[in-house]
Amino acid sequence: MSTSKCDDQVTLDHWYAIAPIAEIEGAGIQQTTLLEQPIAYARNSARDVVVWTHEGVPGDVPDRNCLPVRERYGYVWTTLGAPEHDVFPIPEYAEADRRNIHAATFGVNVSAPRVIENFLDMGHFPFVHTDILGAEPHTEVKEYFVEVSEDPDEIVASNCKFWQPMAAAASTGGADVDYIYRVPHPYCSVLYKSSPLDESRKDVIAIFVQPLSQEQVRAHMLLSLLDDTNNDTDIRLFQQTIFGQDKPILENQYPKRLPLDPRAETPIRADKSAIAYRRWLSEKGITYGVIPSAA
Repeated sequence: MSTSKCDDQVTLDHWYAIAPIAEIEGAGIQQTTLLEQPIAYARNSARDVVVWTHEGVPGDVPDRNCLPVRERYGYVWTTLGAPEHDVFPIPEYAEADRRNIHAATFGVNVSAPRVIENFLDMGHFPFVHTDILGAEPHTEVKEYFVEVSEDPDEIVASNCKFWQPMAAAASTGGADVDYIYRVPHPYCSVLYKSSPLDESRKDVIAIFVQPLSQEQVRAHMLLSLLDDTNNDTDIRLFQQTIFGQDKPILENQYPKRLPLDPRAETPIRADKSAIAYRRWLSEKGITYGVIPSAA
């Protein structure tokens, strides 16, 4: 049974990415935190990834009473609860011609839902990511569609279009970019955006947020790109630049936890995804990292 300080069972019963698989090789026992619970992870003598809870010094790699583990999309995933489903699918990751890259893991002093809501927001592109993901006077967020489905249980925002000076490391100039956003997990989102190399397919950018506490996270960034030009270092640098611009904005959010009451923060049309996301969290009964609606 979990000893996590988190008492939100809905949040406990999900999978969480905790580390890139590549960073485990030869590193011995490593430590992190998930939902205020200290955990450790390492490869055992059979070369399997093992994750376990601990207090104080983690000791030797155990051979029993370990947490469930999945290896998906280049990351180790674990849970402190009992998820009903496996880690959500990202089928594009398995396509042979894609570049699958761990861009970075960012520590951010804010709640996990605030990170996801920011990821869904196109309206800040011209003002926060100026001359990269947006630029004045191209500030309009055009009408788009948001669907909340039960099977699969996720939010999808489609027909999202935004003019961008440099949408990706492989871009050669400004262009109207098509976006599709998926939220298949309360603290994860997957973005599909126009590929500058193949207009019939899309690049994939995913953010997997690991809540350390209610107001502190690690955000793991996965890129699954159609890019045969740039090296991994340049691709990572581009994405790290984007998140580096977001980080101070996120850390200056007040309150750090996401209010779920629809009256708490004034919505505008560009916030259609945010409104759906807050309602979705509220209907799930999520209480971790949020300020629940009084209703």
